[in-house]
Amino acid sequence: MYRATALYMLRNNVDTGDEKAVSEKLEGLDITIKFEDGAQVVILNGENVNGFIRTEEVGKAASKVSKYGPVRTKLVELQRKLAEKESVVMDGRDIGTVVLPNANPKIYLTASSKVRAKRRYDELIAKGESADLDTIEKDIIDRDYQDMHREISPLKKADDAIEVDTSDMTIDQVEAEILRLCEGK
Repeated sequence: MYRATALYMLRNNVDTGDEKAVSEKLEGLDITIKFEDGAQVVILNGENVNGFIRTEEVGKAASKVSKYGPVRTKLVELQRKLAEKESVVMDGRDIGTVVLPNANPKIYLTASSKVRAKRRYDELIAKGESADLDTIEKDIIDRDYQDMHREISPLKKADDAIEVDTSDMTIDQVEAEILRLCEGK
């Protein structure tokens, strides 16, 4: 949802470094998530934007807009509404601590910055995009630092979350571990 917000701002030529400009543009923003053909789809003002929100430009802009109070307030409201209407699995940097503090189970997925960078690099190369592994890792480290040190809703593991380090796991192993953890809850 933060990436969709960033995309919305970029498409509307709003400087994502300008909190006042971003906050003023929020009124025209509507984001929801639904499932189509077994896949999660992010809908921005009626448009499926899955194909647009995973770029590096949008990721960097999302990190900027996510630290603004009005943006966080708006998206927390949208996320809570979604969770009230649907049975959902949510992922995000403040889901277990702010958005849905009573969720059960809470799983805190982590991996080394090097592994996360390689995964992102492989994803970009598979899409035919150019990528630099060192730059991607630096961006990940910078984003983590910014998110952990932002004033509003900083990234942190909830006290009751179960930490799963996925550094040495395949996607199938991660999925199996999450399902195992959910079975007990």
